[in-house]
Amino acid sequence: MLDLHLPLMLFVLVLFITLIVLLNNMLFQPLIKFMDDRDNSIAKDLEAAKGLSGNTDELNAKADDILSNAKAEAAAIRQKAIDDEKALAASKVETKQSELEQEYASFVEKLASNREELKNSLLSQMPLFKESLKAKFSKL
Repeated sequence: MLDLHLPLMLFVLVLFITLIVLLNNMLFQPLIKFMDDRDNSIAKDLEAAKGLSGNTDELNAKADDILSNAKAEAAAIRQKAIDDEKALAASKVETKQSELEQEYASFVEKLASNREELKNSLLSQMPLFKESLKAKFSKL
């Protein structure tokens, strides 16, 4: 039936153990080391990415602060310019109003003097008007 050869079996066993040891040293351990290094590298990259994303959140917050400060400063500058222009316009209006008041006062004085002159001239020519009226009434 079957013949068992002990030296052949021992040779196959030694060959199998040698093959296992060689494969372990040349294939399995480097493969396991590579996989562990890869896992460590991935973990480090994830931590770095989390650190960078935290850093970007901080940078975004700083950028938002800078933008809000710039908007507030621009609004303050715009408001100051508006206030300055309003003050300038108010002073121009006040100056023009005082000029117009002076012109109106001189006009009123001139009108009063013209009125007096007209009144005096009419009063001086009143006897002529009376005579002309009498002449016209007498013709009727």
